[in-house]
Order: sequence, then C-alpha cells, then structure tokens
Amino acid sequence: MNLARSFNNWRKYRQTCNELGRMSDRELTDLGIGRADIPYVARQAIK
Repeated sequence: MNLARSFNNWRKYRQTCNELGRMSDRELTDLGIGRADIPYVARQAIK
C-alpha cells in the first residue's frame, strides 16, 4: 500500500512539474511562481 501511495505521489509531482513547465514565464509570474520554484511547488502539491 505504501508503494502504491509513493507511486501516485511521484506521478502527481511529475504531472505538476510538466504542466508548470509548459507555461510561459509570464504565466508563471502571474501566478507568483518563478521557473526555479517549480520543483518546490510540485512537492507542495503532494502534501
């Protein structure tokens, strides 16, 4: 069960990184996110 949860968390992290990575710098700035902050934001999404 822990393995399944870890896998789902990893998938959610990757999906968030990918979605934010496809955004333009302007879109990210509008959200208050810098490109370097994407991994941090993605980690917060799985908590």
